[in-house]
Amino acid sequence: MTITTPKNRYADAPRAADFTIDQAWDSYSAEEHDRWDRLFRRQKDVTKGRACTAALNAMAQLELSPSGIPHMGQLSDRLEKITGWRIVPVAELVPDEIFFDHLANRRFPAGAFIRPEAEFDYLQEPDIFHDIFGHVPLLADPVFADFMEAYGKGGQRAMRLGQLHNLARLYWYTVEFGLIREDDGLRIYGAGILSSPQETVFALEDDSPNRIGFDVQRLMRTKYIIDDFQQTYFVIDSFEALLDTCYKDFGSVYADVKGLPDYDAHAIAPGDTVLHRGTHAYFDKGGREKA
Repeated sequence: MTITTPKNRYADAPRAADFTIDQAWDSYSAEEHDRWDRLFRRQKDVTKGRACTAALNAMAQLELSPSGIPHMGQLSDRLEKITGWRIVPVAELVPDEIFFDHLANRRFPAGAFIRPEAEFDYLQEPDIFHDIFGHVPLLADPVFADFMEAYGKGGQRAMRLGQLHNLARLYWYTVEFGLIREDDGLRIYGAGILSSPQETVFALEDDSPNRIGFDVQRLMRTKYIIDDFQQTYFVIDSFEALLDTCYKDFGSVYADVKGLPDYDAHAIAPGDTVLHRGTHAYFDKGGREKA
């Protein structure tokens, strides 16, 4: 999906072969810096007691945003000293092969544009706030950083095998919308939740969605929603367990799921470890369209 609407002022920016661009940090307006600050303050408050410990610790360690939109080069310098990762600015979602190559080489492509004021509360495309606030903190966690590199390498193999749709679901239900078990309850680590004040609360506290124990074959057969809250959230026990899963050869997993029917996003499947069976009340009322 390419972002071409007027809100993306980088749409026509020159791109390198790897689709990276110049962030042109000096060109952000005072209004855009203020918008970032308001987004940051609100989400930092909402995620207290809800985000996983690793994410909260990393936000403090990286000094994610002292004031205004982060300079990706300076933030990368701090991040690289911790786990070897860098953040590279892009104008839009990049092609799959480019995306996987960046991840496999410890580079995270982050959108450089910031959402317009009219879409302050919800934006379907990933902007700089989603990518920096949601994704970057966990890249400072050594285990999760290794998982992201392994995912990039796994993506390159999945493309060769024609199984990318299965692997994309792993990313969606973990990196974007994953929950983790901690000693004091379920916590958030997925970037799509961490960067959304509404879904931060919904994912943990609403009765509507299912919360199901992580199972890679089950997850790879599960459809997902791209324009509303998730109907099912998968819960991992630890980042170490997630990394172990991704280090395995997915060839046998792809073979096992190939040809099997998909599960709808709201479904409870045989063998699921059901931590919470959702009421689906939010979705029965029409979801975001009726909210």
